[in-house]
Amino acid sequence: MLAAVGLVVVFASSLSWAWIALGLILRTPSAVMSAGFTLLFPLTFISNIFVPPLTMPPWLRAAARLNPVTHLVTASRGLMSGTATAGQIEWALAAAAALTAIFAPLALRLYRNKH
Repeated sequence: MLAAVGLVVVFASSLSWAWIALGLILRTPSAVMSAGFTLLFPLTFISNIFVPPLTMPPWLRAAARLNPVTHLVTASRGLMSGTATAGQIEWALAAAAALTAIFAPLALRLYRNKH
């Protein structure tokens, strides 16, 4: 259970860089929340959080398989049930690393340009 929570915390921390960048681009907290919700809504609903991808139409199933949230959910569920594979955990960590690699430098550049 602790490993699953740790994985979710690592992923959330990497995703927070995107929200930091949004916060530096947009002027008000409500604008950041609106933009964040607009981005997070499809990531959440086009994943395996609520329904198995096998029940989705083929085009949506393909999108769900590319979604990093799907990989996080699969790895977290596997860790909670004791059936996680190394590949599932690696996919979730790779997605977190990619998010950090993309958005951390962007957020830092935006911060430097503001100050």
